[in-house]
This record gives sequence, C-alpha cells and structure tokens, in this order.
Amino acid sequence: MTAAFAERIPSLEPSKLAMVPFVSVDHMMKLINAIGPANVLSEMASYVEADFLRWEAFDKTPRVASHSREGVIELMPTSDGETYGFKYVNGHPANMARGFQTVTAFGVLARVDNGYPVLLSEMTILTALRTAATSALVAKYLAPKGSKTMAMIGNGAQCEFQALAFKQVVGIDTVRLYDIDPRATAKAVENLSETGLKVIACQSSQEAVDGAQIITTCTADKQYATILTDNMVGSGVHINAIGGDCPGKTELHKDILLRSDIFVEYPPQTRIEGEIQQLSEDHEVTEIWKVMTGKAEGRTSDSQITLFDSVGFATEDFSALRYIRDQLDRTGYFIELDMLADPDDPRDLFGMMKRADQ
Repeated sequence: MTAAFAERIPSLEPSKLAMVPFVSVDHMMKLINAIGPANVLSEMASYVEADFLRWEAFDKTPRVASHSREGVIELMPTSDGETYGFKYVNGHPANMARGFQTVTAFGVLARVDNGYPVLLSEMTILTALRTAATSALVAKYLAPKGSKTMAMIGNGAQCEFQALAFKQVVGIDTVRLYDIDPRATAKAVENLSETGLKVIACQSSQEAVDGAQIITTCTADKQYATILTDNMVGSGVHINAIGGDCPGKTELHKDILLRSDIFVEYPPQTRIEGEIQQLSEDHEVTEIWKVMTGKAEGRTSDSQITLFDSVGFATEDFSALRYIRDQLDRTGYFIELDMLADPDDPRDLFGMMKRADQ
C-alpha cells in the first residue's frame, strides 16, 4: 500500500467507514481534464509499473467470465494482502451498431483487514486509460529504441487513448490510422488534431503499417479475424495486440505468432482469451513482469519481432483504481455514498432498520 493511499483510508472507527467515496462518469471526466489526459496516462503508467514490479505480492486468477452469443460479462479480482480490488466489465461487440458502448465497467477497492470498501468508481473511461497506459508502458520495454511512428488499426473507442499514451510514454510523433469504417478514422483524426501528433488517415491496413515501428491492433468483432497477415509484418517491429480479449476472438495470423517473441500479462488468462489461443499450451511466452524486474530479456536485437498479447489483467485495474483514489484530495471530484450499514450495535441490524421510521 502506498503512503498516499494509506493516508486517505479512515481509521477503523465504524462511523468513519460508512460513507464510501464514489467517482461518477462526470467526476472522472472532470478529474482527467483537471490533471490533463496526457499527465493522467503517464502517471497511471507509473502506478501500473510499480504494481508489476511487485507482481508476486498479488493474488492472481483468470477473470471470472460469463459468455454468451452476444458477448461476455466478467469479474476481475485481485489483492495485494492489504487492499482488495475488482472490476465488473462487459464486452459486447454488437453494441456499437445498437448505439451502446462495446465495453462498460465499474470497480471497487476495499480494505482487507475489515472488508469495507473504500472506493467505488466508474471504469468505462478508466479502463480505456489503463489499457493505453499499460500498452505504452510495455512498449517502453519492448519497442525499438527511438520509435516514432505507430500504426493504429481499429479506430474505435480505444484509439485516441492509445495514441496519446504512446506519445507521452514512448515518444512517438506520428500515428497512421486505419479502420474499415472511414467515419471512425475521421473521428480519430479530429480528436487527435490538437495533440501535437502527426496524424495520417490510411486507406488500408497495409498502408497504415508501412514505415511503422509499432503496430497496434484494436478491433471489436468477436471472431477469429486476420487484421494482420504475415506478409504485413516486417522484422524489428513491436506489435501491441489489444483486441483479442475473449475465447474465439483474435486479430493476428498464426504465422505472425510463430515469428514473434511473445510477452503476456498472466499466461493462464491469455491462453484462454489472447492471440496465443491459436497456439499449443506449451508454446513459450514471457511474462512481462519478469522483463520489468530484470528476470527475463525483452528486446534483444534490431530484427526481433516483439508481440505484447494483451488481454488486460486485474492488477492493472487495481493500479488504475489506486491511482484514482490518490487523486481524490488533489481534485475533489467525488461524492460520498451512504452504502454501508452502521448500526449503533453491530449485532442489532434490525434495530438500525427501525430508525428509518423515527
């Protein structure tokens, strides 16, 4: 637990624990704009990195998923022994065509010592931020040194967050955009117009990857798709594959995987949901925390293809919630919810209920 986080947790006095800080969507937008999106992304990347560096302190399990034809609803829990966190998140690719978000989420942090929640927050916006922060953080370790150009294939809700994070954390200055829907690309071009990035709208995936040292794929279709074919990937690139996030959903041709050194968050989850579901269970992958701690090598040559097979993991959500918790006093954008029972006598919950009539 960070000192900043510990300072913001009330004492064990029950009356001080009944009210829970809540960060709404409106609060989250105001908090991000007050700090600045670019600053939030770089600061959040530092929190994600700090928790990867203490990876062995966390409880880890593949997310608990309920799959349907329409999509998936998941719970993503973890704990470092002092603080517990979870995220509720859905993934419904057909939602966009019906006017709904593909992904929505909320999350909770709680004290392990007494089980009381200390933060409830929206996580639809926050998930986009933490995904981008994690992608850029990993690229800092794996992408070719001096990378300046990223191809972004799939220009939906994640696109601008990814571009801004890679500018802030990795130092790219050019992003080449492609989406099968030209309206998505036009939206991204407009949103990125004042970020300082050179933004190039492309007419095909092949055009987008030309000259790019980093390739990010982020599409929404729940199917075995081939967004990148083997001939599109030259030596020396870093692939940030973030669109594969459930069984039966991939973006890369299998031959790309066979040519790449593959890095993952948590293998038991990635083998179910990531690009490597196309490979045998014994295919070698490297856990990214080992690269960050120096226990494994990352990029070792200019010709190496590195692939971050990212499906998102609970510790990253924990890091993002921890970051937001530490910004509450800094920004003041939250309210307190009366969501925990606080009877005068802990044994007399029924008696507390009667107070409502008094």
